[in-house]
Amino acid sequence: MWPVILFSLYSLGISSACDFTPSCPQETGIVCRVTKPAALVLNEKTTEVIQAAFRHASFPNITGEKSVGFLGQVTYGLTNIQVSNLSIENSEVELKEDEAIEIIIKNVSASFKGTLNYGYGTWFVNVEQLIDFEIFSSIDLHVNNKLICGNNRIAADTSDCYLTFHKLILHLHGDKEPGWFKQLFTDLISFTLKLVLKSQICKEINHAANILAAFIQEQAEDFLSYGDIGMNIDITSFPIIKENYMESYHKGHLVYKNLSVYYNTSIFSPSHLTDNRMVYFWFSEPVLDNLVLAYFLEQHLALSLTAAELQDILQEDNTESNQEILQQIFQERPANHNAAKVWSLTAPRIKITPQGTVVTSSVAVHINTSSSADLYFEVETVTVVRASYADKKLMLHPSDPLVHVKNVRSSLLISLNEEEISQFLGTAVSKHGIPAIAKRLETALTSLMNSKGLHLFDIINPEIIPHDVSAI
Repeated sequence: MWPVILFSLYSLGISSACDFTPSCPQETGIVCRVTKPAALVLNEKTTEVIQAAFRHASFPNITGEKSVGFLGQVTYGLTNIQVSNLSIENSEVELKEDEAIEIIIKNVSASFKGTLNYGYGTWFVNVEQLIDFEIFSSIDLHVNNKLICGNNRIAADTSDCYLTFHKLILHLHGDKEPGWFKQLFTDLISFTLKLVLKSQICKEINHAANILAAFIQEQAEDFLSYGDIGMNIDITSFPIIKENYMESYHKGHLVYKNLSVYYNTSIFSPSHLTDNRMVYFWFSEPVLDNLVLAYFLEQHLALSLTAAELQDILQEDNTESNQEILQQIFQERPANHNAAKVWSLTAPRIKITPQGTVVTSSVAVHINTSSSADLYFEVETVTVVRASYADKKLMLHPSDPLVHVKNVRSSLLISLNEEEISQFLGTAVSKHGIPAIAKRLETALTSLMNSKGLHLFDIINPEIIPHDVSAI
């Protein structure tokens, strides 16, 4: 989903301590790595966040007083302060290893408008309706974001935030006072104004961080959830910053109804990922296995086939020896009539290898005919599946299936014996059934991901890489 979201996730945060135990790293099921090239590209979005921080900052009234020679006690107040004419020249980002994400925003030009009330001597002059002020400023903003943990999620300490003023010019509209009078108020309020601007702008950045960090992580959690199936993405250790990448470690524990599945056998190592791509996600086998388990328990791993759909699968192997069984299954049957049900008998198992994801499954198939004759059989399959993503669609490529047909029960009026029927069904499943199921899974999973908003992002040259991490 996720390049802009991820950079914001790392750059922004909340506050609160987390307590990690020595076993926490072993619970790591999901790892996210954002590399320096991504940070440089996404730095363009940083200016938008800073601009929003300036525009949405709420500035308090500034008041002060000072004894000034012959004028006596001078009092002043700046009210209704608002920002306008905001522009940013450029921004830079640097990853400071084991320290922080350094963001430097250069030449932030802004005008601050409001109303000036002032008085001096033995009387008070209120010219709020007559004298408005405008302050022209040029500022550099420097923020060091330290990655921390807050409420078991990624957070950032943005307290190391400061502003450098290159220009701060006060202009009083319609004033008839001499030049020294304007200079006096410039000198009086400039120091106080700098402190207020720093406090409010940095506070607004932190406020935006709290909102965005919560939203981003809620979205990430929602992306891995469906109905009653949820995923705990709490972090298992403090995020790290290296010279070329940032990395965070998450549990990826299944949360399903009253079932919570944990594991303590993470085998992730930083060497499993490289710096060649902008964003990496690493998923452990237990995360994928447990998601499949939940989908099985929720009875999502089942489908019905119409006569036309079943015929497309079985007729692919329409040899003369199989004519008898095909004829009885499809005789006088409407194309849209439900002809078969397919469902998993047990939760499929996942094994990651360099060749692809090995899926082991046990499936039952029930075919009924128009004459109420039935054909029931069970199939155990082991299939290598490679996945790819292009044109905003997930594609599954099954290969090398091993198929074992068992428990065949048939009331079809045919001359084929059980061995011949099993041979026919095994060929049909391996050559045509498994690819057909893969196509349906492609559509269903793509639709599920798009419902989470993945199609709204342009993902350039994505690659899904299976690794035998136990061998690395």
